[in-house]
Amino acid sequence: MIVVMAGLIFFAGKTFGFLNHKVVETTSKAIVYIPANDPADAKYPQGAKIFKEKCVACHQLTGMGIPGAFPPLKGSDYLKANKKSALIHVLNGSSETITVNGAQYSIPMPPQVDNYKDAVAVVNYVLNAWGNNFGTVTLADAKDIKIVR
Repeated sequence: MIVVMAGLIFFAGKTFGFLNHKVVETTSKAIVYIPANDPADAKYPQGAKIFKEKCVACHQLTGMGIPGAFPPLKGSDYLKANKKSALIHVLNGSSETITVNGAQYSIPMPPQVDNYKDAVAVVNYVLNAWGNNFGTVTLADAKDIKIVR
């Protein structure tokens, strides 16, 4: 009986992908599953590094943000439709109210990086992490933006 149960648990874990995820306890004590090896980490290592240093406090390791305060990046309709705005926000910050997946967010975002290369790296990471498949931005896209300080 124990062998059968262990086999069922293993099969269910493989089927639903739990064995390929790591468990993360959030500040609200909720347990979430995030990919243990998100392909975006390997494809955009500099962007992943910047995100984990600068962006994770607000947008969280899961990319889900903090409801009512900081918008989700995972599955974000705003991000998908506004890649250039993402570059602007990362380079210059933003104090505009935005609507993401039907919810409004108005807490200002300070600039996160001070150069085009880092902006492209972190935005491309975000566009492709957590299952997002939102394409990429280029250095030429970023250089069209005037950095304001």
